[in-house]
Amino acid sequence: MSPLRWDVLAVSFLLALPVLALGLRGDLGAEDVVTRLPWCLAAGWGAVALLRWAATPRPPAGPSPADEDPDPAAP
Repeated sequence: MSPLRWDVLAVSFLLALPVLALGLRGDLGAEDVVTRLPWCLAAGWGAVALLRWAATPRPPAGPSPADEDPDPAAP
C-alpha cells in the first residue's frame, strides 16, 4: 500500500493538525514541527493499514460439499 494514497494523506493530515497548531502557537519550533511531520505520515499509514486489514472479509474456510465439481469421468 502506497503511503501517498488519498486516505493515508487525509488521516496523516488529521494527525498532523495538533503538531501544526502547536507550531503556530509557538510551543514548538519550526525544526520540531518538521521533525514530527514524517511521524504523522507514518502513523497515518499504520492506522489506515490496520483498518484496511480489519475490514477485509475473511476467505471462506474451505469448499462446501455442494460446491464440489462433479466427476468429469462419470457418465
